[in-house]
Amino acid sequence: MDAITERDIRASFVNCSKGEAKRLPAPRDLADRPWEDLDFLGWTDPAYPGRGYIVVTRETGLVGIAMRFEPNGSGKSQMCTVCLTTHTRGGIALMSAGKVGDAGRAGNTLGTYMCIDLACSLYARGKKKPALGSRYREDLGPEEKIARVRENLHAFVDRLFH
Repeated sequence: MDAITERDIRASFVNCSKGEAKRLPAPRDLADRPWEDLDFLGWTDPAYPGRGYIVVTRETGLVGIAMRFEPNGSGKSQMCTVCLTTHTRGGIALMSAGKVGDAGRAGNTLGTYMCIDLACSLYARGKKKPALGSRYREDLGPEEKIARVRENLHAFVDRLFH
């Protein structure tokens, strides 16, 4: 992913109002992010546990998604549907996002199980390891794992528009 600015981030959100996008906390460490290892930018709100955000590069430009989740996650081991990393006790949460357009204004949401720290790109590359969880054994190389992260994330974003 190419480095992006706070202004780019705020302009990218598709499932919240412009006012909400203006007020949400942008990451303060944008200059320190490992952009070459990120398939998407993901962060949580330190002031409001249970709120997370992702920004994905799409063919049409950046797409930002505001999500909510149970901050403590589940008390059992679960697998992220994006990177397929298994975490134990609270490392995975059901991230729910308001749908885009009329469906979202009607209150419809869509959810997927994701790593609470939203570091799926780093787990897929082996740059970060889950605290007590593990990746299941598979014969895919790093490039195939990275492609899978992108495919799974884009599938989630696509469903928000339909």
